[in-house]
Amino acid sequence: MKSTIHPQYRPVVYRDASAGFSFLTRSTRTSDKTVTWEDGVEYPVIDIEVSSASHPFYTGRATVLDTAGRVERFRRRYAAASTDAPDPGTPTR
Repeated sequence: MKSTIHPQYRPVVYRDASAGFSFLTRSTRTSDKTVTWEDGVEYPVIDIEVSSASHPFYTGRATVLDTAGRVERFRRRYAAASTDAPDPGTPTR
């Protein structure tokens, strides 16, 4: 592997400011801002808008569509249309 063509892979802190949540991981992303982590070492910090701490799916605040109600409404609406039409298997005169 050539050492001059690959970006530096190093520890970076990702911070979700809206949830007050941050985590330390490794990344090739860089940043001019730094933060002192829990271990006392200073790491580059990257601010993100959404993380698992603020995303509605992971926090349980996601809205679920009522698909059962939609199916029942469809069956009620088209049940009358299917009873008015003749059965395709019966002969017509």
